[in-house]
Amino acid sequence: MSHVDAAAGDVFDLTIIGGGPVGLFAAYYAGMRHMRTKIIDCLEELGGQLTALYPEKYIFDVPGFPKVLARDLVKSLVEQAMQYSPTIALGETVQTLEVIQKADGGAVHPSSATDVMVYKIVSNAGVHLTKTLLICAGAGAFSPKKLTVPGAEKWENNGVHYAVRKKAVFADKDVLMVGGGDSAIDWALNLQDVVRSITLIHRRNVFRAHEDSVRKLLATPTKIMTFCELEGLIEKDGRLVGADVINNQTKEKHRLNVDEVVVQIGFNSSLGPIKHWPLEIERGSIRVGQHMETELPGIFAAGDVATFDGKLRLIATGFGEAAVAVNYAKHLLDPHAKVFPGHSSELGHQSSGVTI
Repeated sequence: MSHVDAAAGDVFDLTIIGGGPVGLFAAYYAGMRHMRTKIIDCLEELGGQLTALYPEKYIFDVPGFPKVLARDLVKSLVEQAMQYSPTIALGETVQTLEVIQKADGGAVHPSSATDVMVYKIVSNAGVHLTKTLLICAGAGAFSPKKLTVPGAEKWENNGVHYAVRKKAVFADKDVLMVGGGDSAIDWALNLQDVVRSITLIHRRNVFRAHEDSVRKLLATPTKIMTFCELEGLIEKDGRLVGADVINNQTKEKHRLNVDEVVVQIGFNSSLGPIKHWPLEIERGSIRVGQHMETELPGIFAAGDVATFDGKLRLIATGFGEAAVAVNYAKHLLDPHAKVFPGHSSELGHQSSGVTI
């Protein structure tokens, strides 16, 4: 972990808030464009949600990979980014943003989009100075939505799970999966090779998941119970042994043999202090233009945290947004540098962003 002393005048070309997949790819791309780069992340490890919530989950929609474990994707992204030795500041939550000067040292007012500014970012652990800023904070600070079933807190991480970090925990167990979105469907598929059985319950009869994933799940032995909700947990001799489920249409009740419950019903997320910065916030996301720029010159956003008309929240599209933001940040810092530097195979033949 590293911190910047504002008094030392250590100003980076680009600071990236968020060390998930999009932030890591942005750091790599900035390195290729010879930008001095820093990543700030509130977690203690790089990788964002992929590392924190589901390292053993398969990711299916990354180009070039028929499927890839989240932890392996993160490992490759970190290796790719670290080729250019970005400074990494982990365990830091950003708090305030302030314009302190123009790059030439003069006073500045954030009204001229042609000015290259220096921004001062204060975190809970230090001060960071940067000429441009790329916010790749994903959904922001996140926490899983939890069960309201009586006694659920008692079993948290010891029978009731809101994330799957080790599949071995579920080996030869009867598992109840709660949810109907991509995460619930993906985990029901991913755990097939280790569990004794899986029952999936969903409060509706429509799944909010990729059609292909649902089709694959229907071809497994998974017992699927729609219009069903968890009503209670059953304990015997100090361990979880069952669950009571109710059909919200017929009110019919079922008692299931259950050793472990995996709850995937969404997340509560927040931009935290970023939502108080002078940025246009729309439904919890940062509104950007076609260059991924915000209304503040030199500040960009990419990935899940950014929104624009026609937005698709995919890792794959986030990578492209990161590249767009970095290229325009480079051009802002050096107007002689082309926005499009050439294909990646040509970047090794550049100096200061100008194609030779």
